[in-house]
Amino acid sequence: QVQLVESGGELVQPGGSLRLSCAASGLTFNRYGMGWFRQAPGKEREFVAVISWNGEHTYYANSVKGRFTISRDNAKNTAYLQMNIMRPEDTAVYYCAAVYSGSYTYMTIYESEYNHWGQGTQVTVSS
Repeated sequence: QVQLVESGGELVQPGGSLRLSCAASGLTFNRYGMGWFRQAPGKEREFVAVISWNGEHTYYANSVKGRFTISRDNAKNTAYLQMNIMRPEDTAVYYCAAVYSGSYTYMTIYESEYNHWGQGTQVTVSS
């Protein structure tokens, strides 16, 4: 049984930093691209960032580029999202997701292509 479990969400002040973790089990982690998505109240879920199998390729939404960094540790079966210079508009439930592919460079921003999802973790940016 595949499980993705996010952690690290909490209340943070504007300008602050937070690191989210996504622990994976039940899958061959180093054969999956890993993505982060978020859903703010009253809005649709949106793409945030994605990283390829080997961690050498990443892609970000324009809204987080230069502030967020996605990474992974295949030895620990864990993906991360480092969030810096946070803004109130970053407030959302953050989800990690895994996408299987035969190519170590494959990445996608489309939700429908992801095979597995976590339950989400709440991030609130407020003073």
